[in-house]
Amino acid sequence: MCRPGWRRARVQAQYLAELARLRRVRDRIDREYARPLDVVALARDAGVPAGHLGRLFRAAYGRSPHGYLLTRRIERATALLRRGDLGVAEVALAVGCTSLPAFTARFTGLVGVSPALFRLNAAHTAEGGTAGTAADPGHAPGGGPAAVARRAAIPVRNREALRAAGSVA
Repeated sequence: MCRPGWRRARVQAQYLAELARLRRVRDRIDREYARPLDVVALARDAGVPAGHLGRLFRAAYGRSPHGYLLTRRIERATALLRRGDLGVAEVALAVGCTSLPAFTARFTGLVGVSPALFRLNAAHTAEGGTAGTAADPGHAPGGGPAAVARRAAIPVRNREALRAAGSVA
């Protein structure tokens, strides 16, 4: 017979091994965000089925691997657009997006303004303009980034998650 503590220790060891795998997947996405990555290849490298990787990743980081990759690309794009030396199309290609309309739609959805307007606002701010005012639509009324305000308004499609949060009876 096994001692009761052994089962807990084994479960804890499995959990820590899964977290280490997920960190490696996340680190690979962070490192290779500009390259085309697919979830099947990430899962194969992690040694788990693709569906299982997606569920584990979402449970650990709050979004799917593909969603994390797209968010990482947009974060990098905002940094490149702030520099101001690249155009919107060049930035889209630099971060691994092959479709400019898809990049623009995703950027606008996450940041709250189009990439071109974001670039203009960044150039205006660098020239001595004020950030966080009504003239800068890249910031929420409270002074924080619009992405933070928009993230709170993202609808949750998973009814179980809503019940767990206490929003739906």
